Formats: sequence, structure tokens, C-alpha cells
Amino acid sequence: MLVLYGKPTSINVRKVLWLCAELDLPLTHDPTPAPDLLATLNPNRQVPVLRDGDFVLWESNSICRYLAARQGRDDLLPATAQGRAKVEQWMDWQATDLNSAWRHVFMARVRQHPDFTDDGRAEASLTHWNQLMNVLDHQLAASNAYVAGTTFTVADIVLGLSAQRWRSTPGNKPVLPHVDAWFERLRPRPGFAEHVDNGVA
Repeated sequence: MLVLYGKPTSINVRKVLWLCAELDLPLTHDPTPAPDLLATLNPNRQVPVLRDGDFVLWESNSICRYLAARQGRDDLLPATAQGRAKVEQWMDWQATDLNSAWRHVFMARVRQHPDFTDDGRAEASLTHWNQLMNVLDHQLAASNAYVAGTTFTVADIVLGLSAQRWRSTPGNKPVLPHVDAWFERLRPRPGFAEHVDNGVA
């Protein structure tokens, strides 16, 4: 039995939930694990955490890789070394470069966290975020389809949620036609309406 721990408002939990919808993979979802249980499962005390029998895994992108491989879905995570590396490259870019860029403006303008009240830093954060979204737009222009090539992969799941967060965060943003067209291609995917296009940033 698969068990996923973490509230569904978390962007990282929603990565896993969307992938499970794509995989048509049943799982038990515990949105509010007890703090002592979470500390036992993940030394970082963060979600999501996946439990597959005695096997425990944390870090959302690692969980997504594991589930796609577990189900033998080479279309979502290619079996070839180069094909897989291309998908993982964009997943890692999402987890490092893109996540780092949005932190201040997202916490200031969406979460309205009292520790993030410097509007100058928020604007600088948004500028950097916009620059990186332009990188994604250029990649989608080159592929003319999906993030890692001509077919939908796990990279589109993690970056689709990132794009939704960017679109819903207040501020001046450039028009990115290839991102917009790609986002529309994602809409019919299983799980998109519930886990992406639901107004949760």
C-alpha cells in the first residue's frame, strides 16, 4: 500500500498527486501526519513523504522519479540514459534555479509572510523569476511541444505546477506565448484540473 503524507495545498505534494492521477495509481493520502511520525519518516520534517511498504522516500522530484520507474512508465521517465537525463535536467532546474528565484516575491505577495515585507527584494525576485520563465519559453519554442521534447514527461508535471504559481503571483510579467500554449496542452491531462488549475498557488 502506498501512503503519501502532506497537505494538498503544498506545491510539492501536488506534484506527486498529479503524477498518481497520470499513473492511475491508487494511494492513501494523509494530509496531516502527526509531527512525531513525520520526524521519524523524514529527518527534515518536511513533506511530501512517500511510504511504499517498508520503503520510505522524501523529496518530491525523487518521489516522482521513483513512481514513474516503479510503474514502468518509460513515456514519463525514459529508460535510455540520455532520454532520462534530459527529463531529469529540467526537473533539477525546477528544484534549484526556479525555486530559488521565486521565494521572496511569492512569500511577500501570495503568502504575505511578515518576514518578507521588502518590496524592492520582492520585485528583484520577480525579475529573476521572469528571466527564468523566459528560459522555459525558449525551450518550449524549440521543442514546440513539451519541456523535454515531443512527448509529455514528469518534467512537465513539476514545471506545470511552477508555471501555475508564476501565473497566479501578482506583478508585472512578460507575455510568454510558448509557455501559454504549453499550459493549454497540459489542461486535458488526468489530474490537472484537481491538482493544478484549482486556484492554489
